[in-house]
Amino acid sequence: MLVTFSCKAHNDVTMFGDIAQSLIKMMEYTTDIPGAIIAEDVELALANLEKNLIGAAAKQCATQEQQQVVDLDDEDEKEPEIGISVRAVPLIELLKAAILAKSYVMWQ
Repeated sequence: MLVTFSCKAHNDVTMFGDIAQSLIKMMEYTTDIPGAIIAEDVELALANLEKNLIGAAAKQCATQEQQQVVDLDDEDEKEPEIGISVRAVPLIELLKAAILAKSYVMWQ
């Protein structure tokens, strides 16, 4: 499943459903699809997202450090995992544009 975020002031942002739902939870909204944030609440949603991303990044760093210790014996090269913080960048930009334009944000 794909989820598309949109607002009047930014191009649409499309993500895989599991990542999108994680980010919606981090904004402290229900993961119902479709969903929306009224213009007055977008700034709070962005603050919640950024706050929760910091916690997620800290957990990911700890997990990666543990994984590196385990993988020292493994000679196969593994691709680095793309963190949720990196995946959130397009949504953060959309939220900031919505704040400047005083626009709602919706996802479907």
